[in-house]
Amino acid sequence: MTRMSITGISSMGTRQVLNDLACAYEAQSGQRVAIVSVGGVAAVRRIEAGEAFDIVVLASDAIDRLAASGHVDAASRVRIARSGVAIAVKAGARRPAIDDEAAVREAVLAARTIGYSTGPSGVYLTRLFERWGLAQRIASRIVQAPPGVAVGALIARGEVELGFQQLSEMIGVEGIDVLGMLPPAIQTQTVFEGAIGANASASKDARAFLAFLGSSDTDATKIEHGMEPVN
Repeated sequence: MTRMSITGISSMGTRQVLNDLACAYEAQSGQRVAIVSVGGVAAVRRIEAGEAFDIVVLASDAIDRLAASGHVDAASRVRIARSGVAIAVKAGARRPAIDDEAAVREAVLAARTIGYSTGPSGVYLTRLFERWGLAQRIASRIVQAPPGVAVGALIARGEVELGFQQLSEMIGVEGIDVLGMLPPAIQTQTVFEGAIGANASASKDARAFLAFLGSSDTDATKIEHGMEPVN
Protein backbone atom coordinates (compact mmCIF):
# COMPACT_ATOMS: atom_id res chain seq x y z
CA MET A 1 0.00 0.00 0.00
CA THR A 2 1.36 3.41 -1.02
CA ARG A 3 1.77 5.81 1.89
CA MET A 4 0.27 9.27 1.59
CA SER A 5 2.67 12.17 1.28
CA ILE A 6 2.93 14.50 4.25
CA THR A 7 1.86 17.91 2.99
CA GLY A 8 3.18 21.12 4.44
CA ILE A 9 3.45 24.87 4.00
CA SER A 10 6.25 27.14 5.17
CA SER A 11 7.59 30.64 4.77
CA MET A 12 10.51 31.29 2.43
CA GLY A 13 12.88 31.61 5.39
CA THR A 14 12.92 27.83 5.88
CA ARG A 15 12.49 26.76 2.25
CA GLN A 16 16.01 25.52 1.63
CA VAL A 17 16.54 23.78 4.95
CA LEU A 18 13.14 22.06 4.79
CA ASN A 19 13.80 20.88 1.26
CA ASP A 20 17.05 19.21 2.35
CA LEU A 21 15.54 17.78 5.53
CA ALA A 22 12.49 16.44 3.69
CA CYS A 23 14.80 14.63 1.26
CA ALA A 24 16.85 13.23 4.15
CA TYR A 25 13.71 12.08 5.97
CA GLU A 26 12.34 10.38 2.85
CA ALA A 27 15.64 8.54 2.32
CA GLN A 28 15.63 7.45 5.97
CA SER A 29 11.97 6.51 6.41
CA GLY A 30 10.51 6.03 2.96
CA GLN A 31 7.89 8.65 3.79
CA ARG A 32 7.35 11.30 1.14
CA VAL A 33 7.10 14.93 2.23
CA ALA A 34 5.77 17.70 -0.03
CA ILE A 35 6.20 21.23 1.32
CA VAL A 36 5.23 24.40 -0.50
CA SER A 37 7.12 27.55 0.53
CA VAL A 38 5.56 30.98 0.05
CA GLY A 39 5.71 34.36 1.75
CA GLY A 40 4.81 34.05 5.44
CA VAL A 41 1.87 36.45 5.11
CA ALA A 42 0.50 34.44 2.19
CA ALA A 43 0.96 31.18 4.11
CA VAL A 44 -1.08 32.44 7.05
CA ARG A 45 -3.84 33.65 4.73
CA ARG A 46 -4.06 30.29 2.97
CA ILE A 47 -4.27 28.42 6.26
CA GLU A 48 -6.87 30.81 7.70
CA ALA A 49 -8.89 30.41 4.49
CA GLY A 50 -9.19 26.70 5.28
CA GLU A 51 -6.55 25.15 3.04
CA ALA A 52 -5.49 21.84 4.56
CA PHE A 53 -1.86 20.98 5.36
CA ASP A 54 -0.45 18.27 7.57
CA ILE A 55 2.32 20.51 8.91
CA VAL A 56 2.84 24.25 9.09
CA VAL A 57 6.32 25.77 9.59
CA LEU A 58 6.36 29.50 10.26
CA ALA A 59 7.80 32.12 12.59
CA SER A 60 6.67 31.58 16.17
CA ASP A 61 4.43 34.66 16.22
CA ALA A 62 2.54 33.36 13.18
CA ILE A 63 2.15 29.95 14.84
CA ASP A 64 0.87 31.77 17.94
CA ARG A 65 -1.83 33.39 15.82
CA LEU A 66 -2.81 30.16 14.08
CA ALA A 67 -2.88 28.23 17.36
CA ALA A 68 -5.09 30.87 18.99
CA SER A 69 -7.57 30.64 16.12
CA GLY A 70 -7.55 26.83 16.09
CA HIS A 71 -5.94 26.46 12.67
CA VAL A 72 -3.04 24.41 14.06
CA ASP A 73 -2.82 22.05 17.01
CA ALA A 74 -1.18 24.09 19.75
CA ALA A 75 -0.09 20.97 21.62
CA SER A 76 1.89 19.75 18.62
CA ARG A 77 4.22 22.77 18.37
CA VAL A 78 7.91 21.99 17.87
CA ARG A 79 10.70 24.56 17.89
CA ILE A 80 12.83 23.90 14.80
CA ALA A 81 15.47 26.61 14.36
CA ARG A 82 16.20 30.30 14.64
CA SER A 83 17.90 32.73 12.31
CA GLY A 84 19.35 36.19 12.81
CA VAL A 85 19.32 39.10 10.37
CA ALA A 86 22.18 39.53 7.92
CA ILE A 87 23.20 42.53 5.83
CA ALA A 88 24.17 42.31 2.16
CA VAL A 89 25.18 44.41 -0.84
CA LYS A 90 25.54 43.67 -4.54
CA ALA A 91 28.57 41.51 -5.34
CA GLY A 92 31.65 43.70 -5.77
CA ALA A 93 29.98 46.82 -4.39
CA ARG A 94 31.46 49.03 -1.67
CA ARG A 95 31.27 47.29 1.69
CA PRO A 96 30.19 49.70 4.42
CA ALA A 97 31.25 49.08 8.01
CA ILE A 98 28.67 47.27 10.13
CA ASP A 99 30.75 46.70 13.27
CA ASP A 100 28.33 48.31 15.70
CA GLU A 101 24.97 50.03 15.90
CA ALA A 102 26.37 53.44 14.96
CA ALA A 103 28.09 52.01 11.89
CA VAL A 104 24.92 50.29 10.67
CA ARG A 105 22.94 53.50 11.18
CA GLU A 106 25.50 55.39 9.08
CA ALA A 107 25.36 52.71 6.38
CA VAL A 108 21.57 53.05 6.24
CA LEU A 109 21.82 56.84 5.98
CA ALA A 110 24.37 56.56 3.15
CA ALA A 111 22.50 53.94 1.11
CA ARG A 112 20.57 55.05 -1.98
CA THR A 113 18.02 52.27 -1.40
CA ILE A 114 17.37 50.05 1.62
CA GLY A 115 15.60 46.73 1.33
CA TYR A 116 13.82 44.44 3.74
CA SER A 117 11.02 41.89 3.66
CA THR A 118 7.38 41.74 4.71
CA GLY A 119 8.33 39.08 7.25
CA PRO A 120 9.52 39.30 10.87
CA SER A 121 12.88 40.87 9.99
CA GLY A 122 11.15 43.62 8.01
CA VAL A 123 8.79 44.38 10.88
CA TYR A 124 11.75 44.58 13.24
CA LEU A 125 13.74 46.88 10.93
CA THR A 126 10.79 49.23 10.55
CA ARG A 127 10.72 49.62 14.33
CA LEU A 128 14.51 49.97 14.51
CA PHE A 129 14.51 52.80 11.95
CA GLU A 130 11.71 54.49 13.90
CA ARG A 131 13.71 54.18 17.12
CA TRP A 132 16.69 55.74 15.35
CA GLY A 133 14.47 58.63 14.24
CA LEU A 134 15.12 57.86 10.57
CA ALA A 135 11.76 56.52 9.40
CA GLN A 136 10.58 59.68 7.62
CA ARG A 137 14.05 60.65 6.45
CA ILE A 138 14.62 57.39 4.55
CA ALA A 139 10.99 56.54 3.66
CA SER A 140 11.46 57.32 -0.04
CA ARG A 141 14.47 54.99 -0.19
CA ILE A 142 12.80 51.93 1.33
CA VAL A 143 12.18 48.99 -1.02
CA GLN A 144 10.08 46.27 0.56
CA ALA A 145 10.41 42.92 -1.17
CA PRO A 146 7.03 41.48 -2.20
CA PRO A 147 5.94 38.39 -0.25
CA GLY A 148 7.90 35.36 -1.43
CA VAL A 149 10.65 37.44 -3.07
CA ALA A 150 14.07 37.35 -1.42
CA VAL A 151 15.70 40.68 -0.59
CA GLY A 152 18.90 39.18 -2.00
CA ALA A 153 17.28 38.90 -5.43
CA LEU A 154 16.52 42.64 -5.39
CA ILE A 155 20.12 43.38 -4.35
CA ALA A 156 21.48 41.22 -7.17
CA ARG A 157 19.29 43.06 -9.70
CA GLY A 158 20.52 46.43 -8.45
CA GLU A 159 17.13 47.48 -7.09
CA VAL A 160 18.43 47.57 -3.51
CA GLU A 161 21.83 48.89 -2.42
CA LEU A 162 21.74 47.75 1.22
CA GLY A 163 19.56 44.81 2.16
CA PHE A 164 18.50 43.13 5.38
CA GLN A 165 16.94 39.69 5.82
CA GLN A 166 17.41 36.46 7.76
CA LEU A 167 20.75 34.86 6.95
CA SER A 168 18.91 31.70 5.90
CA GLU A 169 17.42 33.66 2.99
CA MET A 170 20.69 35.34 2.01
CA ILE A 171 22.83 32.21 1.80
CA GLY A 172 23.21 30.88 -1.72
CA VAL A 173 21.81 33.94 -3.49
CA GLU A 174 24.03 34.67 -6.49
CA GLY A 175 25.16 38.21 -7.17
CA ILE A 176 25.36 39.45 -3.59
CA ASP A 177 28.00 39.80 -0.87
CA VAL A 178 26.81 39.08 2.66
CA LEU A 179 28.62 41.60 4.87
CA GLY A 180 27.75 39.83 8.11
CA MET A 181 25.11 39.85 10.81
CA LEU A 182 23.48 42.78 12.56
CA PRO A 183 25.67 43.62 15.58
CA PRO A 184 24.61 41.95 18.85
CA ALA A 185 23.20 45.18 20.31
CA ILE A 186 20.56 45.38 17.57
CA GLN A 187 20.29 41.76 16.44
CA THR A 188 16.97 39.95 16.46
CA GLN A 189 16.35 36.24 16.20
CA THR A 190 13.33 34.76 14.44
CA VAL A 191 12.36 31.37 15.86
CA PHE A 192 10.67 29.02 13.41
CA GLU A 193 8.25 26.41 14.70
CA GLY A 194 6.30 23.56 13.21
CA ALA A 195 2.80 22.41 14.12
CA ILE A 196 0.15 19.99 12.88
CA GLY A 197 -2.59 21.57 10.79
CA ALA A 198 -6.11 21.44 12.17
CA ASN A 199 -7.29 19.72 8.98
CA ALA A 200 -4.33 17.32 8.71
CA SER A 201 -5.05 14.05 6.92
CA ALA A 202 -1.79 12.35 7.93
CA SER A 203 -1.31 13.65 11.45
CA LYS A 204 0.50 10.57 12.80
CA ASP A 205 3.11 10.64 10.04
CA ALA A 206 3.34 14.42 10.35
CA ARG A 207 4.14 14.16 14.06
CA ALA A 208 6.99 11.78 13.30
CA PHE A 209 8.38 14.22 10.72
CA LEU A 210 8.08 17.14 13.14
CA ALA A 211 9.97 15.13 15.76
CA PHE A 212 12.72 14.59 13.17
CA LEU A 213 12.83 18.32 12.37
CA GLY A 214 13.32 19.12 16.05
CA SER A 215 15.97 16.47 16.65
CA SER A 216 19.73 16.96 16.94
CA ASP A 217 20.15 14.79 13.83
CA THR A 218 19.20 17.85 11.78
CA ASP A 219 21.56 20.35 13.44
CA ALA A 220 24.29 20.24 10.78
CA THR A 221 21.81 20.91 7.96
CA LYS A 222 20.34 23.87 9.82
CA ILE A 223 23.78 25.40 10.40
CA GLU A 224 24.66 24.88 6.73
CA HIS A 225 21.64 27.00 5.80
CA GLY A 226 22.42 29.86 8.17
CA MET A 227 20.16 28.77 10.99
CA GLU A 228 20.79 27.80 14.60
CA PRO A 229 19.32 24.68 16.22
CA VAL A 230 17.00 25.35 19.16
CA ASN A 231 16.63 21.84 20.58
